[in-house]
Amino acid sequence: MKSIRMIAASSFALLVFVATAPAETKVELKGVHLCCPACTKAVGDILKKVDGVQGMCDKDAGTVTITAKDDATAQKALDALAAGGFHGTTDSASLKIKDDSGVKAGKVKTITLTGVHNCCGACCKGIKTAVKKVDGVTGDTAKPKLNTFEVTGNFDAAELVKALNEAGYHVKVKE
Repeated sequence: MKSIRMIAASSFALLVFVATAPAETKVELKGVHLCCPACTKAVGDILKKVDGVQGMCDKDAGTVTITAKDDATAQKALDALAAGGFHGTTDSASLKIKDDSGVKAGKVKTITLTGVHNCCGACCKGIKTAVKKVDGVTGDTAKPKLNTFEVTGNFDAAELVKALNEAGYHVKVKE
């Protein structure tokens, strides 16, 4: 009889432990520009610096899956990816890449953007393709391996940042 009580008590204690154990947070970032192994390596290197996070890239799908010990840690990972020039969207209401671009809506003739991930010719081609989609843009100075470039024309600055974000790039306006 004692052994049955001990088993029951042990099982109850295990259930209490499992019920109170913190749940992991998993978030998928979609639409991230991941054109080459250097892009996926850069994402991996960024995520390795965030304690309590594991990440996995799917280059073909353009996704980064983040598993973190909690929501706050997952958000730190998303913030770190943005700081590294990567952008994407999540299905989460609370976990997302924040708009910290500093862009103001309205027409401009020139703007300098910085912080973009641009490791190779394919990255640069993706940047140029996104920039060209914005009405009124007449040129840009984007070059591979440079994370700062200028865009010229007569265009809406917020639309430019939106186009780059939709292409998987995170940028900030350089003052």
